[in-house]
Amino acid sequence: MKDLLFLPAPRPFGYFVHHQGRGHAERCAAIVNALPGHRPVRIFCARDDIFPRLRPDVEICKIPSLFEPPEPAPAKMDWVPTPQTMHCAPLGWSTIREAMACMAQWFAEADPALLISDVSAEVAQLARLCSVPHVKVIQHGDRSDPGHRAAYDGAAGLLAPFHADLAQPGWDQTLTERMFFAPGLGIDTTMPDRATARRRLGIADGTKVALVISGAGGNGVSEAPLGVAARTFPDTQWIGIGAVQRDWHATMPANLHLRGWVDTAAEHIAAADLVIASTGNTTCHQILAAGRPWIAVPEWRYFDEQVEKARALDRAGAAFHLPALPASAHRWREAVEQAHARHDPARQRALVAPRAAEDTAAWLEGLSGRLWGESPTHSSPELATLS
Repeated sequence: MKDLLFLPAPRPFGYFVHHQGRGHAERCAAIVNALPGHRPVRIFCARDDIFPRLRPDVEICKIPSLFEPPEPAPAKMDWVPTPQTMHCAPLGWSTIREAMACMAQWFAEADPALLISDVSAEVAQLARLCSVPHVKVIQHGDRSDPGHRAAYDGAAGLLAPFHADLAQPGWDQTLTERMFFAPGLGIDTTMPDRATARRRLGIADGTKVALVISGAGGNGVSEAPLGVAARTFPDTQWIGIGAVQRDWHATMPANLHLRGWVDTAAEHIAAADLVIASTGNTTCHQILAAGRPWIAVPEWRYFDEQVEKARALDRAGAAFHLPALPASAHRWREAVEQAHARHDPARQRALVAPRAAEDTAAWLEGLSGRLWGESPTHSSPELATLS
């Protein structure tokens, strides 16, 4: 017991969080809150208002955005080529210098055990250049470019916030052998049942409900195809949550209700008979946990992230992938028929794990112990797949 009193404090974990959308911040909060209480954590993010509740001892270091130009506008240096190992590395931005210096200074002062990058290939490479082991969050998409490969190849581990059955066919063994799959990471997988959700939302039991979800990372779905859908199925209440792009030519029937941003997305999903949604992390896992018929329509993202995720969901039998919202009544009928015909709620729910955050925290602790020759503070699984 006396020896335990003199154990050195564990090295801190650093965590870079991209501020686009909500999935990155939700994953971070889930992991951080599941780590041992004596593991220090420093979060670096351009926003400090997108996080769910965090442990009170966790500090968010607000850094300038790496993706939005400073004021006043910097000199135009776009004529200088960008190396293929970089994605967003404009020259002359004082904000990027400040953000990178903030992280590099912390590396030097805190002597961290590792940095989790969710997500930035440049930040991951910064950690490696500063001799700090890093864990790179790996997402779907065509990420075979030199920039992503440099970040992946130099990582101590790769965190995949989805089920192993949603892995992309092109991922080679050099990636998968260091991958930890964490399906359901960042969400509460205990979705309400349909009757409870409908009671909370004031929806009558016998009402047919089709839910359209637009994620927080883009500009929203177009209004016109939703009007076509609602007119095609007049016996169904069509509800839209999230951002919607207005179309001057769209005619909006009475059974279409656009509610904008809501705090009850889980209840809306659970209450629905059909979901039409993009493939962001939180949306995906909530639909899978609820086990609802799903038309997966990817929104535009860099590197075709949502396109590849929609294809993976379709291959796994968890959703019906459409490249775009149907543009006519007969195509809407075909899509809805396909979604219901292919629906397998048991298959969907099998792609979500209830203890993803705890298992990810244990994996990170074990990885840190392996890196630094320290005893893990969790009983840690090996580098492995959650099922």
